[in-house]
Amino acid sequence: MQLIDAARQAPSGHNTQSWKFKIVEPKDYDKIEGMFVQDFVLKAPMIILCAANPLMYKKTDNDQDNQIRAIRDLSISTAFLTLRAEELGLGTCYVGWVDREKIKLALDIPAEYVVPYVITVGYPKEKRNRSPKKEVEEILF
Repeated sequence: MQLIDAARQAPSGHNTQSWKFKIVEPKDYDKIEGMFVQDFVLKAPMIILCAANPLMYKKTDNDQDNQIRAIRDLSISTAFLTLRAEELGLGTCYVGWVDREKIKLALDIPAEYVVPYVITVGYPKEKRNRSPKKEVEEILF
């Protein structure tokens, strides 16, 4: 719950907080088998399904804008979640190659929610070095 608590602290547009999470444990993995491209997903001790509701945002002429807003705010909240996981010594991995509609049905996620990704969570088997990052100068215009 510490990870979800960290996620809920994140800012969101107009404080919408359009995100919801579902913690999936190994006992329920049979419900989502075959929904991921990567084999390692179902080897994780925990999967967090990450969802957002675009309908919680003010109606605009372009519904796609609200989907973008919802996913943006969800991504900010999951950044908080993954940073907290790292503080606790946990490893995480965003997994976007998921059969979004099938997983919603399998886990009883309401139709109005979008599921852009899940996050696997577990204790790393070995200490890994961080992936190389671009220098600050490379990401500034």
